[in-house]
Amino acid sequence: MLRKILVILGPTASGKTKVSLEIADILKVEIISADSRQVYRYMDIGTAKPGLEERKRVPHHLIDIVDPDEYFTAADYSIKAREAIKEVVCREKEPVVVGGSGLYLRALFKGFFKGPGKDEKLRQELKEKAERSGVESLYLELKKKDPQAAQKIGPHNLVRIIRALEVYELSGKKISDLQRKGEYPPVEYDFVKIGLKLDREKLYQRIDQRVEQMIKAGLINEVKGLKKKGYNLSLAPLRTFGYKEIFQYLEGEISQDEARERIKLNTRHYAKRQLTWFKKEEGIIWIDAEKVNQKEELLKFFNSQN
Repeated sequence: MLRKILVILGPTASGKTKVSLEIADILKVEIISADSRQVYRYMDIGTAKPGLEERKRVPHHLIDIVDPDEYFTAADYSIKAREAIKEVVCREKEPVVVGGSGLYLRALFKGFFKGPGKDEKLRQELKEKAERSGVESLYLELKKKDPQAAQKIGPHNLVRIIRALEVYELSGKKISDLQRKGEYPPVEYDFVKIGLKLDREKLYQRIDQRVEQMIKAGLINEVKGLKKKGYNLSLAPLRTFGYKEIFQYLEGEISQDEARERIKLNTRHYAKRQLTWFKKEEGIIWIDAEKVNQKEELLKFFNSQN
């Protein structure tokens, strides 16, 4: 039988981190993060990354592993997450996957086609072309070579556009064809998926409160630090909610109050997209995120699968 692995998922601000730490008080747990932004260094406040004390209390994996300008994909995540799970199991501890990034979770559950390796020289050439002629020029090139991939990626995701063009140049094949026909790693675990559900209005209230807390905790200074390191909105991780708006504020494009309200609105939109994604994911057991005995309820469902 495949080993059962507990997964705690749900939309942003639903309380995943809190309940995972509570479970660590009961089981010998190490947490495998499934958050596509927490993999990046220097992005702490805006991603609601677990604090140093929380990470000392319970070991966390796949947090702070790449810089914001480094290329990191769902395929990379799938490989590293499986490696981390194996390491935790070898230490005779319980790996618990925690996060809300749907593509990362799907890559972990089902495997993800990785494709040909990186070509740093080619990537740099494509980046320079984008700087000279705009991202649109690369997107138009991709539309000619792989229209299906272009439609799926969209015109603004420079990292994925470059990857699709890189795959085409290195293999002579479309990334859309390779992903559809390619070899995927075997499923090594039986993932027990527990989702935290919350009334939509209550979720939005939590999001608003979190944004206010982030501003008070120093989100603006965090973004100033990123700017000082030379990072900007050309990088996909920084074009996400919480960072994009503060960059715009620091550039004088919008006021601080407007930035705050836009973060709230864009975070709500993200939570809505997460919920739409999870509706398509099979086998999720949903529990009320506000239950007093939440961790006991969650563990009950997990143990019933063993």
